[in-house]
Amino acid sequence: MVKLQRAKGSNKVSKEKASKVKGAHILVVESRFYEDISDELFDGAKRALEGASATFERVTVPGSLEIPTAIQIALDGAEKARKPYDGVVALGCVVQGETFHFDIVAMQSARALLDIGIQRRMPIGNGILTVDTMEQAWARARLTDGDKGGDAARAALALLAVKRERSKR
Repeated sequence: MVKLQRAKGSNKVSKEKASKVKGAHILVVESRFYEDISDELFDGAKRALEGASATFERVTVPGSLEIPTAIQIALDGAEKARKPYDGVVALGCVVQGETFHFDIVAMQSARALLDIGIQRRMPIGNGILTVDTMEQAWARARLTDGDKGGDAARAALALLAVKRERSKR
């Protein structure tokens, strides 16, 4: 199995590992509910994708619950246009509040992403943060700390490398 990971302090992957995903075209779907966090997550994903020489298109939606639907719409449109995506990166943030809404959004968005990935055999990196506080969100999103946007992009690329490797057999 191919594992794409970043060297400490870097968003680039090795040349050997990057060659496994050469020419990848990735869909990035991002929730804008917490705009500053979303921008930081996107910056990490962008750096990781560029570090692997992947191209990408960005779609924004209001909240994390809308991400799976937007992915399905975009994947269908890309297939009809004969310009399919090789993978998907989902970015967003859900912060615990006083109601059950947090649980619904966190669980259902994650479940839907898994369903899409499995049903369509689509490599998906889940970069939807689920946190108790904004401080936790920043610690995970910040490029210098958690870089979960970059991690989600690398996860999608790692799955794509596995897909390409296995489909050659």
